[in-house]
Amino acid sequence: MGAVPAVHCEIVQVGTRTLVHLTGELTLPGVPAVRAVLAKCLVEQPDALVVDLARLTVAEPAALSVFPAVSRQAAVWPGTPLLICVPGPALAAALTGGGYGRLKVFPSVAQALAVPPARRLTAISDRLLPVSGATRRARDVATEACLRWELPHLTAPAALVAGELVTNAVVHARTMADLRLSLGRRYLMIAVRDGSSAVPRIVPAPPADPATGRGLVLVGAMARRWGSLPAEGGKVVWATLPTAR
Repeated sequence: MGAVPAVHCEIVQVGTRTLVHLTGELTLPGVPAVRAVLAKCLVEQPDALVVDLARLTVAEPAALSVFPAVSRQAAVWPGTPLLICVPGPALAAALTGGGYGRLKVFPSVAQALAVPPARRLTAISDRLLPVSGATRRARDVATEACLRWELPHLTAPAALVAGELVTNAVVHARTMADLRLSLGRRYLMIAVRDGSSAVPRIVPAPPADPATGRGLVLVGAMARRWGSLPAEGGKVVWATLPTAR
């Protein structure tokens, strides 16, 4: 259970789904904190993220943009559907007709929870020690995943991305790194979770040592998209590669 300015968030695990009750007044200054709470829920990759707005008052309509933003993030990685529960017709109409895209809105929590779960993503994962051999192991895992899933054309880029993300965790976080590769309908998703809350950033210019500082530049050049999300005790850095040739 966590608290954010003007909004109280109660997080409940319902089977393989995460339910978040939002209570209070939603304003523009409170949007970043609400988004951070929902992003942390996505890190655990539930079957669905269900958000209950029954006890939420929207003080500033523009603040509703937090929900399509989270929905877009969830669709890219980790592929989790965002289901919003809105008992009032006015708020439901604002969410579905306010130019926010195809948000999935339901009149009750029970109806949202009753939605059949999406097909579970095929995944391969490994936990790596913060040692020099972790990068090679990450590349081997990525190669194994691509060959198993009959994606030979992604073997090299997936190995590079997985290796660079794990290297970043080993060098900067210096903690255990959880590597996970997931196969979606259109994308191969690569994610690394570590124990540092520091947000990864691309170094503007290469440092004196040309062998370091270029990891995220390579990831950015190779992946369709990449980013990071805060997690309990650290963060997740993710990247997606299109499966189509």
